[in-house]
Amino acid sequence: MIKIGITGGIGSGKSYICDKFRKEGYPVYDCDKEAKRLMVEDKFIISQIKKLVGYEAYLPDGTLNIQLLAKYLFQSSENQARLNLIVHPAVKSDFEKWVSLQTSEKVFMESAILFESGFRDVVDLVGFVSAPLETRIQRIMKRDHTTREHAIQWISKQMPDEEKRKLADFVIENA
Repeated sequence: MIKIGITGGIGSGKSYICDKFRKEGYPVYDCDKEAKRLMVEDKFIISQIKKLVGYEAYLPDGTLNIQLLAKYLFQSSENQARLNLIVHPAVKSDFEKWVSLQTSEKVFMESAILFESGFRDVVDLVGFVSAPLETRIQRIMKRDHTTREHAIQWISKQMPDEEKRKLADFVIENA
């Protein structure tokens, strides 16, 4: 089985590309989706996030307090690193379990932060999805109903595309 990681900056079109693979019948593990699931299902992660951010990190119904978590993450890169130390190892382990259940000759991992999260060692190849900066900004604004400034802020928080391009095994241009 070949494990292929698909990465790229926010708004680059990773999900669009991965949907194409799904339509071809290949399994795709969506790291963002699975991280969010684990953050509300995994008791260890929940307890660690509450210790880190406070009990207010979860709403009374058990869902994540996204606004509080986003505020915490934007306060500093150290806060982001602390949360990542809790979530990334769990996602990596969950991916490996998921892979063991697959029967396809190829499986895909979709991750905006594949290199930053340390997931490079669990895939055989990495494809980088590239799109022009202005296209990415417009996609983010439309998808998230947000401002240009917020879109640019999100982009600036991620590893530069030039670095990802150098680390990838192949590039998918998605203008």
